[in-house]
Amino acid sequence: MCPTAKDGRHLANLVVDAAALCKAADQQLPTRTGPGRPESFEQWQLALLVFIAILRRRKSISSQWRYLSGHARMLMRAFGSTWQLTTFPSRSTYMRRYKRAHLVYERAIELGGRRALRDHVGDARVVVADKSMIAARGKVPSRSGDIRATDDQAGWGKSAHDGWVWGYSYEVVVCAGHHGLILPLLASASTANTSEHRSFAPKIAHLPHSTRYVLGDGGYDGNELAEAIEYTPDGQRTGRRFITPMIARGGKPAVGQTRHKGRRERLRQHRIARDRFRRSTRGSRIYKRRFRSVEPFNQWLKSRFDLEEHVWHCGLNNNRTSLLASIFIYQCLQRYNFTQGNRNGQVQWILDAL
Repeated sequence: MCPTAKDGRHLANLVVDAAALCKAADQQLPTRTGPGRPESFEQWQLALLVFIAILRRRKSISSQWRYLSGHARMLMRAFGSTWQLTTFPSRSTYMRRYKRAHLVYERAIELGGRRALRDHVGDARVVVADKSMIAARGKVPSRSGDIRATDDQAGWGKSAHDGWVWGYSYEVVVCAGHHGLILPLLASASTANTSEHRSFAPKIAHLPHSTRYVLGDGGYDGNELAEAIEYTPDGQRTGRRFITPMIARGGKPAVGQTRHKGRRERLRQHRIARDRFRRSTRGSRIYKRRFRSVEPFNQWLKSRFDLEEHVWHCGLNNNRTSLLASIFIYQCLQRYNFTQGNRNGQVQWILDAL
C-alpha cells in the first residue's frame, strides 16, 4: 500500500535523486566563457529550485519565486548539503537563469533514462518518438496580420489531432517494450512549427544500445531518418528497424546513366522493404505499441501539469524549461515509484503525498 503521510520524506528523496542527475548533466554542458562577472550559482542549482517549485504545483515564474523565497530557510536547512549553497538567489537571478535551465533538463532526462534502463525500470527494445503541440498563451495572430499575437515567439504547427496550433511543442522518445514502464528516455522542446525531421535527427545517436525498433507517426517518414537508424555510414545494417506509416511520394525507378542512379534506387528499395515490414503481421503488431505508450504518456503529462489548454509562459526558452522540467519530474516520479516496490506506473500518490 502506498504511503500518504505528508512528512517530506518523498520530496527529500526526489530532490536528492534529481540533484545528482542535474549536477551530472550540468558538468557535460559547455562552461560559460567571455567577459562579465562569474555566475554566483551553477545552472544545476537553479534547475533544482525549479524542480521543487513545479513539484509544489507552482506554474508562473513569479509564483515559483514567491514560494521558494518564502520557504528559503526551510529549503536551505533541508537541502543545503545537497545544493551546496550558502546563499539564496535573488528574484532577478532566478528569472534570468530560468530561461537556461532547459539545457540541464534535456541532458538530465537522457541520463535519467539510462539509469532507468540500467535498473530495469523500462524496456527500450521498442521505442516511440512523438511530437505533441500545446497552444501559446493569449491572442493568436491572424494570417492577414490584423491581429498580433500575445506571444510572438511561438509558431504555427498542424497535426491530425489538433489541427492548426499557434504555440509550442515537445518531442519525446519513450520506451515501449514488453517489460517495464512507459518512461521518457530523450526529450526536447521548441516551437510548434519545428519539423520532426529536424528535432529527431540529433536524438538518433543517443538511442539506447538495446533498441531494435523505432516507431513514429507519418510526420517522421523520411529516407534520411530511416537510413540513419537502419544503416551505418558505410552501408552496414545496424540491426534496427524504423516503423512508420509511409507518405506516398510517387517514386519511380531511376533510368538512364545518372550519377545518383545507384543511390536513388537503393533508397527506393529500402523504402519498399520498410513498408512491406510495417504491413506484415509482425510489423503491425509492433506498431500498435505506439498507441499504448506515447499517447497515454502525453495525456498524463498534460493533465497533471495543466498543459491541456496552453503553455505556462510566454517566450520560447521559458516554455522549454517548463516543458522539459515537467517531463523530467515525470521520469523521476516513475523511477522513485519503482524503488518503492510498485510496478504499475501509478505515481499520483507521490504527488498527493508531497
